[in-house]
Amino acid sequence: MPQPINHYLGVAARGLAMGAADVVPGVSGGTIAFITGIYQELLDSLSRIGPHTVTVLFKQGVSAAWRQINGTFLLALFSGVLVSIFSLANLISYLLEEYPIVVWSFFFGLILASVVPIVRRVPRWSWQCWVALILGVVMAVLISEMRPREIPATPYTLFFSGALAICAMILPGISGSFILLMIGIYPKVIQAVHQLQFSALVWFGAGAVTGLLLFSRLLSWLMHRFPSVTLTFLVGILIGSLNIVWPWKLAVGSSSGAGEELAPVMSNVSPGEFAAVSGEPSYWIGALLASLAAVFLVLAIEWMHWRHVRNVAQG
Repeated sequence: MPQPINHYLGVAARGLAMGAADVVPGVSGGTIAFITGIYQELLDSLSRIGPHTVTVLFKQGVSAAWRQINGTFLLALFSGVLVSIFSLANLISYLLEEYPIVVWSFFFGLILASVVPIVRRVPRWSWQCWVALILGVVMAVLISEMRPREIPATPYTLFFSGALAICAMILPGISGSFILLMIGIYPKVIQAVHQLQFSALVWFGAGAVTGLLLFSRLLSWLMHRFPSVTLTFLVGILIGSLNIVWPWKLAVGSSSGAGEELAPVMSNVSPGEFAAVSGEPSYWIGALLASLAAVFLVLAIEWMHWRHVRNVAQG
């Protein structure tokens, strides 16, 4: 049965939120997809795209192929993502520049609260789940401890960077933007977006599409075959990624040979130490309010999602 237009407007709105999150180095659009209830549908829809889609296209027509890949859902979602990336990149950059502690605090609360809806979806806890949880935490912490490097923006590096970033992007808790920042190509990609450098965007986009189709297929298979272990691994990634978005950071040195555009090596500190060393206010009250607002937002979205599911089941 075709979905009403309001459903796809809601999907596009989720895409806007995913795109805004993906612009921030440290926040994953996959987290937004999960807490808004479309993560599994996204993975399943992407995993249907492949050689068999071409077969359906030629044998049954465009309409059948479009229905098979859930095309209207994907079109609405990625339209929202692209609009958000191209329209909100400057705004997000401005907010991070002017109000970094408050913005990072909001995302800290967002990621922390996102653990709740994922844990609720774990069908059964076992020792394998606890191992997966620990592995997820360790993986995210190791990624957060990566130090910035610099690679040249060639067609090949842009292609593989796009594939790597998109794989991270659809994992809740691991930011594709953060990975790009660590390998030193993030500023070049943002510049290509702002200046509409067509060649660079095509290579990066080709890598992103390739990585998305391959990795989403693997994730979808894992979610259906090993749901409990996969979900607890994602919970571990979310918990470990809190190290990336901790609001109070101080530079502990510069990146050797990284160039001016790459971020310096940062270390997490307490609000008090931040204020004492930097000489700037810690804004801990605003940070606390921003985190609580994010927690409330996630729990409200989760409540509305389950209410919708319950109404559909009863109706």
